[in-house]
Amino acid sequence: MRYFRVVHITLWLGLISPLALPAACSSAMAQEASPSDDALGTESARGLDALLTALKRERDPEAANKIAIEIISYWNASGSATVDLLMQWANSAINEKRNAAALDFLDQAIVLKPDYVAVWNQRATLHYTLGNYRKAMADINHVLAIEPRHFGALAGMAAILGEQGSDEMALKAWERYLEIYPADREAQDVVTKLSEKLAGSRI
Repeated sequence: MRYFRVVHITLWLGLISPLALPAACSSAMAQEASPSDDALGTESARGLDALLTALKRERDPEAANKIAIEIISYWNASGSATVDLLMQWANSAINEKRNAAALDFLDQAIVLKPDYVAVWNQRATLHYTLGNYRKAMADINHVLAIEPRHFGALAGMAAILGEQGSDEMALKAWERYLEIYPADREAQDVVTKLSEKLAGSRI
């Protein structure tokens, strides 16, 4: 599951910030609503679409990685100060091995913003580390229902399927991943090895 973990760490690089005090929650909630939220959301979606198109066209791994990091920053932006705090607390709890508390924070964030892909992705990763593949896969499916182009979630799905011995399904997931992020050399290698393994098993 090494690739899943690498992708997860990358996804969080743009989000983690110094932990805020719990007392900030009440003031954060009051500041969330904004008349321009819809306009900003539309503009953000256009920017994300442009980046994903650029990622699909890019063939240089280093240039593609820079684009991927920009995409990740879009996905990590919740647009809610309260949700950001809950995510920070969840991340801190995970680092301190307080997994029950982390799950509670993530659950609260999902209730507040159920269309926020980063929280579903984070909870999927936590479920995986706790050995609960069924719940991890359920959360990954939520990510992909919201954002089918989420290459991090596809990598997680492929890795879990591979660990479970479902090589054909894992290969399909990796192929979907490469349709979005074709310059990823590591994913290319995984697809090549899986294809060779499956071809050998059919002989």
